[in-house]
Amino acid sequence: MKKLVLVSVVAFATAAVAQTLPAGTPLRVKLENTLSTFGSKTGDPFSGRVTEAVTVDGKTVIPVGTTVQGRVTKVNEPRRIAGKPTIAIFPETIVLPSGEHYMLNAPLIDTNLRNGTDVNTEGQFKGAGHDGKDLTEIGFGTGGGMLIGGLAGGGKGLLIGGTVGATATVAHWLGKKRSAMLPAGTELLMELSRPLSMDVVKGGQ
Repeated sequence: MKKLVLVSVVAFATAAVAQTLPAGTPLRVKLENTLSTFGSKTGDPFSGRVTEAVTVDGKTVIPVGTTVQGRVTKVNEPRRIAGKPTIAIFPETIVLPSGEHYMLNAPLIDTNLRNGTDVNTEGQFKGAGHDGKDLTEIGFGTGGGMLIGGLAGGGKGLLIGGTVGATATVAHWLGKKRSAMLPAGTELLMELSRPLSMDVVKGGQ
């Protein structure tokens, strides 16, 4: 009889209770594999580790070290000056250290990368577009063409030379790809887009 009572007490102490994380809950994740517009393709997997525990009423629901798994949904390297390279990822699953799996809906909202990069409202990582150096080079290309044309043919040559110089420079930039990369170790900030219900051991921290 005493053995049965002891078993019942242990079972009660380790019983799991459901906890719900509300939409808008942030997840801080460190990326484990590098993603890039030149080395990744749609459908490629990615994974990361939670770096900050998520708690509800003082109880840890998602501990540090929890795995986030997902896939790449878009990779784009524009050939035009105004375009921005894009990497879109879709977090699909969260795996607790205990091995439990839960479906995850948490789009990317920010990273710790700067230098002209950002994350748009659709959760897509955008690399840097053209910068001042690019525009300066285009200007030099156009100006250089004008100078050469002017020396060769006077005033009319200025216009022709400028057109040729601009065309060659713009063609160069239209043919130059812009790349973006999320290196392994990048800090990703995700946010639940819908509530997430998970089981937590009653009485655990």
